[in-house]
Amino acid sequence: MARAFLVVMDSVGCGGAPDAHKFFNGDVPDIGANTLAHIAQECAAGRANEGRSGPLHMPNLDGLGLGAAVMLASGEQAAGMTATPTGLWGAVSEVSMGKDTPSGHWELAGVPVPWDWHYFTEKQNSFPDDLVAEVIRLAGVDGILGNCHASGTAIIDELGGQHVKSGLPICYTSVDSVFQIAAHEEAFGLERLYKLCEELAPTLHKMGVGRVIARPFLGDVATGFTRTTNRHDYAMAPPAPTLCDWVQDAGRHVYAIGKIGDIFSRQGINEVRKGADRDLMQHLLDLADEAVDGSLTFANFVEFDSLFGHRRDVAGYANALEWFDACLPELFGKMRDGDLILFTADHGNDPTWVGGDHTRERVPVIGFGRGLKPIGLQGFVDVAASVADHLGVPSQGTGKSFL
Repeated sequence: MARAFLVVMDSVGCGGAPDAHKFFNGDVPDIGANTLAHIAQECAAGRANEGRSGPLHMPNLDGLGLGAAVMLASGEQAAGMTATPTGLWGAVSEVSMGKDTPSGHWELAGVPVPWDWHYFTEKQNSFPDDLVAEVIRLAGVDGILGNCHASGTAIIDELGGQHVKSGLPICYTSVDSVFQIAAHEEAFGLERLYKLCEELAPTLHKMGVGRVIARPFLGDVATGFTRTTNRHDYAMAPPAPTLCDWVQDAGRHVYAIGKIGDIFSRQGINEVRKGADRDLMQHLLDLADEAVDGSLTFANFVEFDSLFGHRRDVAGYANALEWFDACLPELFGKMRDGDLILFTADHGNDPTWVGGDHTRERVPVIGFGRGLKPIGLQGFVDVAASVADHLGVPSQGTGKSFL
């Protein structure tokens, strides 16, 4: 029985979203943003040589059709990515009115988001007084630190020492619909942080905030503070059964790699494997050997977005793309007859763009296991329908299979 592997390369967009004019970084609309094409252009021009050098080198995904997908989606050539496609290739557009992680993943899994998320728009004093009071009550403290928009690494550098000394949680947000709490795993306690986020999540979800995120860290003032891999997202549950539920309802096994389990509130998922992206690649390789027949493996590789896109680090993003691509021959070699792998993304995050928010883009869909198959321009929901079709399980969404 065939297996399916759905791999989300977080934020690896390919430009050309038809509604990009409705989405902004600051006052600048996302018209013209193109994560892959602009990274490739910077690499080809020699402006992305920190830790790497030369043109963007992704021969495996480009060989399947990645460069062709960028051209199809946006009309832009990704410099150096000119291979003649040999795999399934095309691009998809999102209809949900958010360019955030839950919207993208839920819609890829067949369920567009039917509401607008709530965002904390003020850069300082970001949270209403009653929400701050609730955090204080649940945490058993007399205040909070932060209460602002911030980079997660920068804010622990700034406030980590004060947090350890005072015991006050560090609360911050971003341009996403999120409420994040950073705390020291030992001084504050990891389980205490999880409990605080879990108990606070229903309040935030009622406000329309998509996720409460526990951001644990370790270290001290002398050596510096470092976030650990024990992040946990307390996400609002999807509003309808997703691809994960469809597969599980058919009696099949669903494996989640990375933050997929958190994004879907563990709904429709049998097993979760987490870690940094290099750990996640090993999990993916392991499941290529171990996943049972008829199963779905759903993976998210987050560091393209979290470490490089938001920080507008072109060279770092390019290096991560090249590392990912170099791992694929081993993955492909583990596939069984009839298996399908689809590579896609949940939104864009062009590291050459203004601001630090995601960018509204089409995303590529690149497939291994079906031979040459151009699919053209489709919708996010069609990804779910296609995976269901491949696995032979009923699709409960509105999408149409492109297989």
